[in-house]
Amino acid sequence: MTDAAALKVETQDIVIDEVFPHAPETIWKTLTDGELMGRWIMPPTGFAPIEGTRFTFQTTPAGAWDGTIHCQVLEVLPHERFVYAWRGGDESNVGYGSRLDTVVTFTLTKVDGGTRLRLVHSGFVRPKNDTAFSNMSNGWPKVLSRLGSLTDEQN
Repeated sequence: MTDAAALKVETQDIVIDEVFPHAPETIWKTLTDGELMGRWIMPPTGFAPIEGTRFTFQTTPAGAWDGTIHCQVLEVLPHERFVYAWRGGDESNVGYGSRLDTVVTFTLTKVDGGTRLRLVHSGFVRPKNDTAFSNMSNGWPKVLSRLGSLTDEQN
């Protein structure tokens, strides 16, 4: 194996496209309001939709990992694009709670009848992050469904 081949890391992304019957501004509010975010994904601590802001989510601990997901807002383009880093886990864990260093990107596009929301959760390293990839591949559709229901309530 060459040095270049040894350094090549295989990653996987979760990609979900969904159209909601709401204006981008309405989806944006549900996506980036901390109180609303807590109702469709998890309550954030320290969140603000401002580039550079560091915030956390708390989930179920595992092994050496305390369950804290460390995030940092990377990009905010109102009503169009919202991106944040999603990091957690511990190197000593295998499976659930293994070290994770990923990025979540939401892209909003106005379409006939509403807004297309494209979620890309990128950077799952294979095979180390296979458990997280599997869990989140099943979880993100449920989370987006809750986001849609919550947005319905806002109108």
